Amino acid sequence: MIVRTLASILDTAAHVKGEAFESRRILLAADGLGYSLHDTICKAGSEQVLEYKNHVETNYVIEGQGSVQNVATGEVFPLGPGTVYVLDRHEAHLLRAQTDLRIICVFTPALTGQEQHDASGSYPAAG
Repeated sequence: MIVRTLASILDTAAHVKGEAFESRRILLAADGLGYSLHDTICKAGSEQVLEYKNHVETNYVIEGQGSVQNVATGEVFPLGPGTVYVLDRHEAHLLRAQTDLRIICVFTPALTGQEQHDASGSYPAAG
């Protein structure tokens, strides 16, 4: 059984901060589950172009307001508490945060926690 708290992640190597986001990486590849679980904050006013070419990402918004745009189609979907969006076809997307957005994210395959976005907004394939 794995039991972990968000408080135990804060200010550790699993708490990654960027200009537009904070990712609190609660479960990672080392936990051996095949997926990783992240509690992420996208900062108010931020825009991020992302494309997870090597991962499927499921996102559940629990706080805040924003939108996600499918880059290929131009479709824009509003985001707020209770909204789920899944990048099941590795869609390039533009994530906009009107307010701080708090999103619970699940990646498959699992992230190690050391990944950094490349120029396309993607993470490298699992090694």
